[in-house]
Amino acid sequence: MMQMFARPAALATLVAAALLAACGKNPGVGGAAGDATAATVKANEEMAQALKLDDPQDFEDAKKGLIARPEGKIMSADGSTVLIDFDAYKFVDGKAPPTVNPSLWRHAVLNAQIGLFKVTDGIWQVRGFDIANMTLIEGKTGLIVVDPLTARESAAAALAFARKHLGDKPVSAIVFTHSHADHFGGALGIVSAQEAAERKIPIIASEGFMEEATSENILVGTAMARRSMYQFGKNLEKSAKGNVDTGLGKNVAYGAVGVLVPTQLVTQQTEELTIDGVRFVFHNVPGAEAPAELTFAIPDKKAYGGAENLAQTMHNLLPVRGAKVRDALQWSVYLQEAIDQIGDAEVYFGQHNWPVWGNARIVEFITKHRDVYKYTHDQTVRLINAGLTPREIADTIKLPPSLASYFGARGYYGDLRHNVKAVYQFYIGAYDGNPANLNPLPPQESAKRYLELIGGPDKAVAAAQGAYDNGDYRWAAELLNHAVFGAPDNKAAKELLARTYDQMGYQAEAATWRNSYLTAAAELRDGPPKKGIDRSFLIDMLHQTPIARFLEAMAAGLDGPAADGKNLKVNLVLTDINESYVLWIENGVLHHKKAAPAADANATLTLTKPIFIKMMAGTAGVKDTLMSDELKVDGSMIDLVRFFTLIDKAPGTFAIVTK
Repeated sequence: MMQMFARPAALATLVAAALLAACGKNPGVGGAAGDATAATVKANEEMAQALKLDDPQDFEDAKKGLIARPEGKIMSADGSTVLIDFDAYKFVDGKAPPTVNPSLWRHAVLNAQIGLFKVTDGIWQVRGFDIANMTLIEGKTGLIVVDPLTARESAAAALAFARKHLGDKPVSAIVFTHSHADHFGGALGIVSAQEAAERKIPIIASEGFMEEATSENILVGTAMARRSMYQFGKNLEKSAKGNVDTGLGKNVAYGAVGVLVPTQLVTQQTEELTIDGVRFVFHNVPGAEAPAELTFAIPDKKAYGGAENLAQTMHNLLPVRGAKVRDALQWSVYLQEAIDQIGDAEVYFGQHNWPVWGNARIVEFITKHRDVYKYTHDQTVRLINAGLTPREIADTIKLPPSLASYFGARGYYGDLRHNVKAVYQFYIGAYDGNPANLNPLPPQESAKRYLELIGGPDKAVAAAQGAYDNGDYRWAAELLNHAVFGAPDNKAAKELLARTYDQMGYQAEAATWRNSYLTAAAELRDGPPKKGIDRSFLIDMLHQTPIARFLEAMAAGLDGPAADGKNLKVNLVLTDINESYVLWIENGVLHHKKAAPAADANATLTLTKPIFIKMMAGTAGVKDTLMSDELKVDGSMIDLVRFFTLIDKAPGTFAIVTK
């Protein structure tokens, strides 16, 4: 599901902090989210009438096996930040309010069933302590932990809560199902690295797990972190006019993220392992939901774990926060294989949402998901070959009733329209083939010219007001987007666009779309955030990241125009791991190679990996770092500063809906 992010240019901040300025907050128009309009009320009522929202099966499943519910809050390690508030979503109950799509509300109510649950004999899940589930499987000597959530704090709280009711059993093994941080980031809240090593705790993952876990999105992590605020509604209030769900779970715990290095990798397509006396049959399923992922069966318990290839929602083929496009066709193939793999399983459990019981129902569940991805893929390809563009295809394809009526595969996290565009991009790129889109004007310039043609921003706002009054919010948003980009000081345009996004959010069935619209509305009113996502919580995980990944990210942060003609060379020597690199700028490009220090370097920076990691994460103070015995500079300090000041510091607070 979720990727975590590293700051690529913090080293430059430390070496030349005095030369870099911080970004401030841009004022917006103020105000609060509005009520649902008559058009929104009507749209939501029509959806409520079209679906069997009172079907009790999911509600029975979501509550089944409840042992205990948690109370209170999960706090950050220093006690300064609430990571998870178990009471925050208590308002999600009863009939859907006018400001929430009734299908999404139903899903949000289901996800609000949190606590410790018995799945079957010897298998339990802790749900609602993070966006993902922690699964606990009884072994011969202790508990096998499957996916220790996102953060050290949430994982520790979840395990402690489970032990209150299951007994103080030791952790006997850990299984990471895939390489997204919400499934491994809390590992150090389960056991310390020292304890894992001393007790020789088996840590199981798929081939390629560590490479993907420590490298995914590091190059564009700043941008993805910023966009993730939209997807997860990070800064929205928890209310009927704000964040009600994320689709995969209630909320993300933005705590301390770490990882433990696997002791055993599953390398075969199907591989049987006995872990603490429990027989697992693992299946490698890379390249669909995650670059490295595995599912598994526990035959003796008639149980099947679907990792995140299966959830109680259509997944996304391209997250709205951004990622590499996922392969819909391969995903459907894996799900066909899953039907063949489950055998006589009587319970399916995933690492998000709630389980499914009964073999026939499990087969139906997998079949529906298989066909949602296959239908999306095949119909998109058919229309690509018919010459339709991404936007045209997204407005054309509708799932057949046999799929659309199945709640477990509706678009609460992914969305069919967005997934269609992902399939298009996967095969032939984002360009739609129209030469007018080969070299279009930048949005601001295009918007200014449209406003001139319309007769100015006031006329655009007036036309948009008419569309808004008629409930034509897509057209109102398109007009107002031009008005806001072309006339950024026009408060009427911002306010009407914010009200338009309110209504689009209230009507959205996908939690990710709702959160995006409502975050956009909030930023139009109040401006972008003062701070990006704090990356200091990644320190534990970054210690497992190869140095080369950081150097690639530094290169991607180089200001090419400013660097042209500045042929500087720097040696980077890491004393504690006996590695050295030569970094040099040539033709406006930053290169690196693992090599002995170059004699002709302008400067040599000698330090330990922990100091380097702190610098990259931006958690080490300038004075403390430069005065540390673990850091030494030889050669020209002036050239070293010149070198690092060419690397941009991206604060992760850039405007998205205003410019």
